[in-house]
Amino acid sequence: MLDDELQAVLDERKQAHRYRERLTTQPYVSESCSSHQGAALQSQIVLNGDHYLGFCSNDYLGLAKHPDMVNSLQDCSASMGVGSTASHLVCGHSQYHHQLELEIAEFTGRERALLFSTCYMANLGVVSALTSRGDTIFEDRLNHASLIDAGLLSRADLKRFRHNDYNHLAQMLPRARGRKLVVVDGVFSMDGDIAPLPELAALCAKYDAVLMVDDAHGFGVLGQKGGGSAEYFGLSQSQLPVLVGALGKAFGTFGAFVAGSNALIETLIQFARPYIYTTAMPPALAAATSTSLTLLQEESWRRDNLNQRIEQFREGAQGLGLSLLNSNTPIQPVLLGDDALVLDVAKKLKERRILVGAIRPPTVPEGTARLRITLSAVHTQKNIEQLLQALDEVVPAASRALQ
Repeated sequence: MLDDELQAVLDERKQAHRYRERLTTQPYVSESCSSHQGAALQSQIVLNGDHYLGFCSNDYLGLAKHPDMVNSLQDCSASMGVGSTASHLVCGHSQYHHQLELEIAEFTGRERALLFSTCYMANLGVVSALTSRGDTIFEDRLNHASLIDAGLLSRADLKRFRHNDYNHLAQMLPRARGRKLVVVDGVFSMDGDIAPLPELAALCAKYDAVLMVDDAHGFGVLGQKGGGSAEYFGLSQSQLPVLVGALGKAFGTFGAFVAGSNALIETLIQFARPYIYTTAMPPALAAATSTSLTLLQEESWRRDNLNQRIEQFREGAQGLGLSLLNSNTPIQPVLLGDDALVLDVAKKLKERRILVGAIRPPTVPEGTARLRITLSAVHTQKNIEQLLQALDEVVPAASRALQ
């Protein structure tokens, strides 16, 4: 009976062109990726023995396969083993976790940092620890699902304001009750645009609210040193008290962190259930991330190359009349509107050995189905030319310049 009910829902989703399917990747052995030439090969993805040019990864700086990080992970595993064996509050918190937290705190200009196993868990942990019944949470309408879920599960009063519209938020804040928590993405994962954090910080100061930013897609990419949205806008700990970051994107590893004051971190250790009741990430991942953090800061050519590829893509796509959104980050959506069309275009790109994400509702609003093209420091000028040529071949003329 249950299976019949579930299958009916699955069939309905397939008919609506919204069925999700996984790709199974295979190892790709390349030369050392510490050099520009070796790094360029990381844009390759292998499926069923066939090689594709990937524009769907969040490995924005191309660090995930860096040999120094691989060596750090292997060396730590040899001495510490594979698993952490317990939660952070029992015996799972190793010297590698502790050292990484110290390094992240210094990197972000915050008093302390706390590691979480995933960014989803970090967002759930922070919001649930800081708010409850009687409080009010304000969220951007295009926030990541983890932030929306965190607000719903907190039992606080959840209000959503129009995307990046701080004037709309300003109308809502004076009527709030209890603790006021304003929650946004630093860089929005499906649109690629940046939140107006200085204006949001000013509003929070005016109305005694707390600003929380999930900068999963900003860290490593924005700022001269890769410090993300906070560095990009020059926001201090007092202006941006709750800073969340992901380690599985530009950092090229896995996990997440929260950075802020000593009181904030101690509160999370005591009250954030997703932190307390979860096995700590493997120590080897913490060791690899420490190496990644060093590379992220030292190898500035990666950000330089990434910004050049972003500029090249946007200029070429606009020349083709493709409908782009207002993004100067590695996330470059091409708006197509129709669910079936975006699947068909992605399929035709795959036939040309190019992988791009086909994003449809409910991940994005109705009528805004899109190709989610993500660029990386390891993409070459030729890679972008190949992508643009393929897009010109497969995107119908009637679907261009939809904005």
